[in-house]
Amino acid sequence: MMKVETLRWSDGVLEMIDQRILPATFMYLQYDSAAAVAEGIRSMVVRGAPAIGVAAAYGVALEAHRLLAVTDESFQRGMNQGFDTLAQSRPTAVNLFWALARMKQVWQTVASKSNMQVAMRLLAEAHEIFAEDIRINRTLGSYGAELLRDGARVLTHCNAGALATAGHGTALGVIRSAVEAGKKISVIADETRPFLQGARLTAWEMVQEKIPVTLITDNMAGFMMSRGEVDAVVVGTDRVAANGDVANKIGTYMVAVLAQRHHIPFYVACPLSTIDMSITSGVDIPIEERHADEVKGFRDFHWAAQGVQIRNPSFDITPAELVTALITEKGVIHQPDVGKLRALFS
Repeated sequence: MMKVETLRWSDGVLEMIDQRILPATFMYLQYDSAAAVAEGIRSMVVRGAPAIGVAAAYGVALEAHRLLAVTDESFQRGMNQGFDTLAQSRPTAVNLFWALARMKQVWQTVASKSNMQVAMRLLAEAHEIFAEDIRINRTLGSYGAELLRDGARVLTHCNAGALATAGHGTALGVIRSAVEAGKKISVIADETRPFLQGARLTAWEMVQEKIPVTLITDNMAGFMMSRGEVDAVVVGTDRVAANGDVANKIGTYMVAVLAQRHHIPFYVACPLSTIDMSITSGVDIPIEERHADEVKGFRDFHWAAQGVQIRNPSFDITPAELVTALITEKGVIHQPDVGKLRALFS
């Protein structure tokens, strides 16, 4: 079985799997600055809210190391620019901003120290964010595993596995934990158009670990549910609003509506860092619009008619009333609402 290390620190640089070319090619790319990491996030070398947060933390640490030899004034100016560059890389994933805020707070506590001391403290914090993400994923995975019966056929959308996190995964972490507990679980992976994260990434992860997986196109999910071939849906999320509305990869909302229609539980696995209590509802979550080329075709091959107008929102909003439960490191929150989410942070 192959252990997936989505990102890793190696000899003073950050290495990240290039997820754009999986599963055809498995390759790490190296990053040595905040700007380079921001471009890796923007271009989806790394994706998934938790993984983006971890990458951003390392981006801050890399920038501090890059600026070691400059004056104090230049160091401060360069670090602020690095934070801004990373913050602009992707708008929807709240873990990005959570990680940057945490790194900025650490920087402020050691700002009076030497550049080297600041850089080493920021790197230590990035390492802790990395390790913490894996611990959290394993904890929420164990809570979620209890929700799945032995023999369950679980549909998932996009990729919320080890590749979307520092390791283990959120939605796929629930499945991994259930399998580790001895349950026979099989996965139905939505292809997840237009960037095919389900076909390329989720299917790849499950094949590596010999967990039974069946790939379907997104528009087959309703048919599978109507035939009684889906027992539960488990997805990840890029941001949860204070009222329990969920932003996730485009197409998730349709899956949630279908799950409700067929009385199938719809679970969302997420760390607390993905819950944004500053946003009242999903209406206020910014939705990234990506380049039209992703819809025209795949990579260099285009199948759409020339001149056609294209929309490419990368995420959609699933209302809280369609969410059976949130699976977090503090337990399972059934029928999430603002009161229950506030209690999580009390």
